[in-house]
Amino acid sequence: MKKISIFIICFFLIIFLLPVIMVDSYKKSNVLNEENITEEEIQKTNEDVDLSSYDYKNYKTIKLLHVSTGEVQNLGLDEYLLGVVSAEMPASFEKEALKARAVVARTYTIYSIIHNNGKHEGADICDDSKCCQAWISKEDRFEKWDENLRNENWNKITSAVKETEGKIITYNGEVIDAFFHSNSGGTTETPVNVWGGTGYPYLQSVQTAGEEGYSQYSSEINLTKDEFVNKIKQKYPKLEVNYSDNNWLKIMDYTDSGRVKTLKVGNINISGVEARTLLGLKSANFSVAINENNIVFSVKGYGHGVGMSQTGADSMAKGGSTYEEIIKHFYTGVEIVDM
Repeated sequence: MKKISIFIICFFLIIFLLPVIMVDSYKKSNVLNEENITEEEIQKTNEDVDLSSYDYKNYKTIKLLHVSTGEVQNLGLDEYLLGVVSAEMPASFEKEALKARAVVARTYTIYSIIHNNGKHEGADICDDSKCCQAWISKEDRFEKWDENLRNENWNKITSAVKETEGKIITYNGEVIDAFFHSNSGGTTETPVNVWGGTGYPYLQSVQTAGEEGYSQYSSEINLTKDEFVNKIKQKYPKLEVNYSDNNWLKIMDYTDSGRVKTLKVGNINISGVEARTLLGLKSANFSVAINENNIVFSVKGYGHGVGMSQTGADSMAKGGSTYEEIIKHFYTGVEIVDM
């Protein structure tokens, strides 16, 4: 009788607990496919990944999705990185900056593969910079370079990748999400101010001298008042503006890095990141001036500002920093290890 009672109890436990376990597993496996997923949810999902089961040495080849054609190409990891570095960073940059970029690209790739979660069906990563990393073939890259510099540039990039072969960036023994951007305007941003969530401990705001020398990354946008308001109304159709009110357009506050945190426009407040997207600004590091019927946005830097600044890396390299020093400047508390 006692055995029968135990059997009945076990049977009911299985009946009631099994659906709960299956539903929870389904949610974890699909959380990255949600359109409105937050950065905090992404981090929670990443925490569920057991990185101890991953042997980075297995990633000798990758499957690259060419977004324009839908073709999936098999490439050796470092062969792929040649196309990334040559697409993302000017070959005229210092050798140590290119080496830092190669390590960041390799790290970003490995992290993306581990946390892919079916993002690119049949592929590990794509060649769209808005989604993953930019990539260009050797042939197409040569077409864009001056004929006299082609071999010199390619050899320089090849050397940067080879001299850092197998190197990746880790934090507490786990490969990091190695964010990067073009120019920080002198100070990088924390993820929480761009995507929300709780941020990453290795992605702190840091200052880098010399980035003001890359004037091509500064920009200015001129809009009429009506053009400006119409752009904001694309997302906020209930916007109301009284041009006679001197405070109808005003920066309310800034992030710790000096980027615009909140912008007041008429009867609404929007984030600096939203303003950047809606107005097509190169970064959220901007100032605003109203000049009669025109609005002038003076913008510093290019990109979201999180992680390694590429011009910052070049500036540090010009000052004598090694690629290891560059990486540890932009990513706090990390280690550079062999795959």
